[in-house]
Amino acid sequence: MTDPDNAVSPVSLTAEDRPDQPPVTPELIELYRGFEKALLVPLWTRIGDLMPEHPRSKAQPHLWEWKTLLDLASRSGDLVPVGRGGERRAIALANPSLGGRPYATPTLWAAIQYLMPGENAPEHRHTQNAFRFVVEGEGVWTVVERDPVPMRRGDFLPQAGMNWHAHHNSADEPMAWIDGLDIPFQYDVEAQFFDFGRDELSEEEHATPDRSRSERLWGHPGLAPVSQLGRREGTPLLCYRWVDTDAALTDQLALEREGHPGTVGPGHALVRYTNPTTAGDVLPTIRAQFHRLVRGAEIAPRRETGSSVYQVFDGTGRVTVGDFSWSVQRGDLFVVPSWQPLSIRSEASPSDSDSGALDLFQFSDAPLFTKLNLFRTRIEETSREARHYPTR
Repeated sequence: MTDPDNAVSPVSLTAEDRPDQPPVTPELIELYRGFEKALLVPLWTRIGDLMPEHPRSKAQPHLWEWKTLLDLASRSGDLVPVGRGGERRAIALANPSLGGRPYATPTLWAAIQYLMPGENAPEHRHTQNAFRFVVEGEGVWTVVERDPVPMRRGDFLPQAGMNWHAHHNSADEPMAWIDGLDIPFQYDVEAQFFDFGRDELSEEEHATPDRSRSERLWGHPGLAPVSQLGRREGTPLLCYRWVDTDAALTDQLALEREGHPGTVGPGHALVRYTNPTTAGDVLPTIRAQFHRLVRGAEIAPRRETGSSVYQVFDGTGRVTVGDFSWSVQRGDLFVVPSWQPLSIRSEASPSDSDSGALDLFQFSDAPLFTKLNLFRTRIEETSREARHYPTR
């Protein structure tokens, strides 16, 4: 047992001769040594760090190029087996300002996952809320609560915490996609649980249906199965298909051209994936949205509390986050830390985009901040600030 009188204190205080600090005297220095020994920190020495005028994220803006991620994932496919231990061949984005931790932002985890032909990723479950988003390829089925769900380009596949899930690749080619989870948040608030599942999937789960059971129940716009009614914090719809997302974005821009409301800004269509049982966010801790910007359209510099990760689904553009600016193309991922200004300009054309526009998938921790009454946005051009409150 450590002798408290001889233990080295982790608290270190320095008396400073500054206008906002008390006069430096031998008595003050002695008082500070007493604070250190008793493990106490006076607010007047730390208020600027603890209560700054605006958020100061530990993360920094950063871009990961898809071609690099895909190359390294492919090499991992040849060298790293999938099975117990690693569980997944998932390679996480590590923000350069977060000390090498596998965190894209202080609350969000993002990774490229890679599955070789014929491989199974074993079953497990966890409290972390998760999703998969497919920027290219097909042939993998994710199996959630024994329901095989096909994954194809443009599909968004959310999955609330504590659902058993596994994956299998039934194609002749490898497949990659991105995973998003709230691992950093749950880890830092010390709330996470994890369970191993079965080592093998059943023959029925190796099936390759065109539609999952969840889609057959919940995948009909505006219609809910009466036998399954009841509020769920995580969406029961396990896949939001690209054909529907694409059609919604296309229709918004068509309405704008016809002179009707529908877009959030000139040439900027935006949809949010929602939970059909609540009309709220698909997951309790993660918001997912999809942007389409026609060539020349711009998102004015905008700040938000909380952080986001974006993936370029199609097209090219110019992205600026704080003091960082990049040219982006299909597959590239970038992070927007809390209260860093984000602006985007579309440079897309039919030569580099199926839609002829810049298409962007976004996920964020906005539901956390909204529930805590801490979600704020500000558009830099007008300096207007909007405060958003939880929906009752």
